[in-house]
Amino acid sequence: MTAPAPTPAPPAPTRRSGRWIERWDPEDEAFWKATGQRIANRNLWFSVLSEHIGFSIWTLWSVLVLFMGPKYGLTPADKFLLTSMVTLVGAGVRVPYTFAVAVFGGRNWTIISAGLLLVPTIAAYAVMEPGTSFTTFLCVGLLAGIGGGNFASSMTNINAYFPLRKKGWALGLNAGGGNIGVPVIQLVALAVIGAGGGPRLLLGIYIPLIVVAAVCAALFMDNLATVQNDTGAAKDAARDPHTWIMSFLYVGTFGSFIGYSFAFGQVLTIQFGRTPLQAAYLTFIGPLLGSLIRPLGGRLADRYGGARITLGNYIAMAAATAVLIVASRQKSPALFVSVFVALFVLSGLGNGSTYKMIPGIFQAKALAKGLEGEEAVAYGRRLSGASMGLIGAVGALGGVGINLAFRQSFLSYGSGTGAFVAFLAFYGLCFAVTWAVYLRRPARQAETMAVQETKPQLSYADV
Repeated sequence: MTAPAPTPAPPAPTRRSGRWIERWDPEDEAFWKATGQRIANRNLWFSVLSEHIGFSIWTLWSVLVLFMGPKYGLTPADKFLLTSMVTLVGAGVRVPYTFAVAVFGGRNWTIISAGLLLVPTIAAYAVMEPGTSFTTFLCVGLLAGIGGGNFASSMTNINAYFPLRKKGWALGLNAGGGNIGVPVIQLVALAVIGAGGGPRLLLGIYIPLIVVAAVCAALFMDNLATVQNDTGAAKDAARDPHTWIMSFLYVGTFGSFIGYSFAFGQVLTIQFGRTPLQAAYLTFIGPLLGSLIRPLGGRLADRYGGARITLGNYIAMAAATAVLIVASRQKSPALFVSVFVALFVLSGLGNGSTYKMIPGIFQAKALAKGLEGEEAVAYGRRLSGASMGLIGAVGALGGVGINLAFRQSFLSYGSGTGAFVAFLAFYGLCFAVTWAVYLRRPARQAETMAVQETKPQLSYADV
């Protein structure tokens, strides 16, 4: 009796010079366990480091405006406009950053994008003093927007490394670790203010950290040759209605997170009369908790379906916003801060669940087209990777809207109450869209499929 031949070991990823990996198949369980998981995790952690620094530089001006007292000559409206424009640039650069991974390679682009962060940091160091014009501050602030692009390229890169069953957790870790850059720079600013230091000390701390992030990317990350430059994918993603539906929903989650991160300290100082130091003691708490909980949002979406988690999350965000309106009208700082922090947590949870939905949606579309196996996986990966940049860019525009809404609310009513009323209406609309598109329609689709005796497919409710 002939003994059965031993199962051959999965081939290791083939490489070429410049840390390029030619073969990458994370859906192959044997490949994943033998070599894929180790390589993917290594790239994940160093991607998080670079993205983390990018978020810190992007939100740099939300901290710098706290240093800018009366001697700088800026009005509250000037400061809200400044942070709005920084957010706008960060949203815009996310689109080209998404496709830069396919052009340059994930490792190579991480090195470049990390190094570029030196430009806004050094420029801010040069101009940060009383007597500088608002126009100069605005122009230099716009440069900091490039830090927002690191998120898009990082998410596109990490999306390619992990199998579908682990994307929610991996993307949540990647984005959450990056989001923590927001509270970290606020904590560093708190320490600097508390020690009697100025804004240039804060900037001087970050310049060497940027260099460290770029060097680590060069030493420890890889490029995936399987992530090809595909302009057709961008066009296909832009034509797909789900890209824009998810963009709208991401405005409600990430737009809230980044918008509130920029605005929280200013609202505390303007509406509740807190000093910059008192505001700095509080502003980091919400972004920190919102960042830490983002991976949990992805994990819950992996288990229960992103659409279900996102729907429940919007109910909670609307309820929290209604309480904020009450706190704002009653001028209750304790209630206001506690509920605002809760809203940060909910926005972070929703960030994780909505981003998990993206690869699942395009995988479901692949199955609906009759694709199977690796062909379906490749289709889903191609369109989800391309759509992430567009979704991330539009979602970040929510941060612009939040800061402009606060600016107008303070100009018109002297408080943020009017802005919160608008946010409440928007969360209600997001709830309606999530239910109508991803939780109501699948039942009808299932009935149609049963009548037509179509193959079972992944429901949008499960994405």
